[in-house]
Amino acid sequence: MMKALGYEKAHPLSAFALERIDVPEPRPRATDLLVEIRAVGINPGEAAIRRTRSAEPGGRIILGWEFSGVVVQAGAAVTGFAAGDRVMGTGDMTRDGAWAERLAVDHRVVVKIPDRLSFVDAASLPIGGLTAWEALFRDQDRLPPAVDRVLVVGSAGGVGSMATQLLKTRTPAFVIGTASRDASREWSTAMGADLVVDHSREVVGQLRDAGIDRVDLVLSTAGTTANLGWIAEVLRPFGHVCAIDLSGPLDTDPLAGKSLSLHAELVFSRLADGASQQAMLAELARETTEGRLRPIATTVLDGLTVPSMRRAHELVEAGRTIGKIVVASGS
Repeated sequence: MMKALGYEKAHPLSAFALERIDVPEPRPRATDLLVEIRAVGINPGEAAIRRTRSAEPGGRIILGWEFSGVVVQAGAAVTGFAAGDRVMGTGDMTRDGAWAERLAVDHRVVVKIPDRLSFVDAASLPIGGLTAWEALFRDQDRLPPAVDRVLVVGSAGGVGSMATQLLKTRTPAFVIGTASRDASREWSTAMGADLVVDHSREVVGQLRDAGIDRVDLVLSTAGTTANLGWIAEVLRPFGHVCAIDLSGPLDTDPLAGKSLSLHAELVFSRLADGASQQAMLAELARETTEGRLRPIATTVLDGLTVPSMRRAHELVEAGRTIGKIVVASGS
């Protein structure tokens, strides 16, 4: 048996029902690693699942799909990993997550990390890094043709922070971030944004005042449904929108007049092609240890405990997170 954080019924933050429970230790599949968890990154999607998804009768849900830790055991079909390896990775939303002492996870969405990369910093990278990479570089790891200006909506968050850095280290694009507070604007600039505008005010006018008459691609990390009108206005004809938060009804009329393309991004949609994500994760780890990318852990909470996780969810649901919240296991 092992300890984990789980719940039975979907619930709001005001009725936080996460509990520290005893559960059977996971049994690794042939392609799995059994990993002892050292730190987990916290994502808005996990809070959304907690609010909306209940377990089957008699069951429980264990969240958490961004982690770092140490390999305890490698499955019979696994190559390239051994017990004692320091690793980071994501996971599979159809299986138990990493809010537990140990996790069974497909080795193809895990990479080794060097000793000079801390567990906390490693846990800040996978979801934001993979989401940004897949959203931006869909054409053989390149931006779409004729993309010179990219606007990142919510550039101070986890995905926005990684997107800004990847754009500045891998492309010559002029990067515009959006942020509404002094602290988030400063962070976005530190991530490499060439210009930061305030998304709580009229964006089109701010861009015009800065001499920007159009952008080629918008990566929207939050508020896409409400912002689609002005997003379409700032894009050039045949420009591109990528959104990571699409849900519910969406009025696409603003896109039609400019023949704009829209695509969604969910990092778990490529699980069947885990090898490609493993290569991305390895590159993220390499570029971070070489100093080209910067880890984005800004708030570190101690211990995989109910109080720590409640505080993490309070911060996430407040919608004012800069960088990434990471919970260290304490082990």
